[in-house]
Amino acid sequence: MYTLYGISNCDTVRKARKWLEEHGIKYCFHDFRKEGTELELLKSWVEELGLEQLLNTRGTTWRKIPESKKKHLSPEKAVQLMQEFPSVIKRPVLDTGQKRHLGFSGKAYENLDL
Repeated sequence: MYTLYGISNCDTVRKARKWLEEHGIKYCFHDFRKEGTELELLKSWVEELGLEQLLNTRGTTWRKIPESKKKHLSPEKAVQLMQEFPSVIKRPVLDTGQKRHLGFSGKAYENLDL
């Protein structure tokens, strides 16, 4: 079974969930905000997807984080920041078991081997 990671009130996550349901694809939803994220999981995502891709620096949550926490951001510090402020993780993250896919577009999901 696939796992879709995100935040339940995110419009993009809602679109991804709707698309998966309309296409009869079974998945488990993991809400970052309610359930948190494991440190090792985030580290593996950074390695696979890249920090620049995974970290949402354009959102309101990012702007609210104190500059002192964003200064000299190493991958390790970024992972800790993502744990503390899960809304800075770009979403959704679809885990197929073989690979992780970041973001949502119906066209991109159609091209996945789901």
